[in-house]
Amino acid sequence: MASQPKASLPVLYKELIPLNSNDHGDWHARTVDKAPWVAGQHAIPLTVEEFPAAQRSFPIVFSSGERSVPLALMGLNEGVNVFFDDDGTPRDNSPPYIPAYIRRYPFLLAKLDQNSDNLSLCFDPSADLVGKFEDGNPLFTDAKEPSEHTTALLQFCEKFEEAGNRTQLFMKELDDHDLLMDGEIAINRADAPDQPFTYRGFRMVNQDKLRELRGDQLRKWNENGLLPLIFAHLFSLDLMRNIFARQVELGKGPQGAADAGGAANA
Repeated sequence: MASQPKASLPVLYKELIPLNSNDHGDWHARTVDKAPWVAGQHAIPLTVEEFPAAQRSFPIVFSSGERSVPLALMGLNEGVNVFFDDDGTPRDNSPPYIPAYIRRYPFLLAKLDQNSDNLSLCFDPSADLVGKFEDGNPLFTDAKEPSEHTTALLQFCEKFEEAGNRTQLFMKELDDHDLLMDGEIAINRADAPDQPFTYRGFRMVNQDKLRELRGDQLRKWNENGLLPLIFAHLFSLDLMRNIFARQVELGKGPQGAADAGGAANA
């Protein structure tokens, strides 16, 4: 259900081009009210700083695999997003919080030279959000300097990278204390109470091991803010049933136990 993003490019991104004044000096960035690139995505990466806001809207889980990352679940099955229509229009019951990963797209910071730690601002040209348009925000001034819009984009991406580094430290703490386990949730439909649909393919915090931690460790995590993040994740898991109910209302719920099992292990 929550598979690791592809190693080649981050989820959502199909291609990356470095932004530069020589090639894109007269280009603009569009602001849109639809996000078609999100419509078919059921899981979006989160940073730990987003947990307090995101846990009110989404279940927060961790991807399967050796290097788990936090994910906001927008659907329980591959290709299902209950918060956006198929054309990317937010639904009436869209969440009050939009993950920073979505707001950053189609831009990101990427390392162009593997021998250097420098990061360059890049964008995905397939999104049709950046180009030689008449409308939108200019990316460079007439003097080929970064515009205010580009400067703000760069700052946002830099803050996202910093939050990503803090998220990696959070995940390392969970791994070092062996707190993550394979997750599983069984959900009953009202019309089939004896045939629960079981979802797997994600990881979650093992509450038994959490309770076994030493008091001084828990105090340390409480003081540095890590413990509230763990609880935000655990509390958010109840929202899986809300996501399931929304899928059923949209006609995108599982039709039988075999269908549910197959989708859950995707």
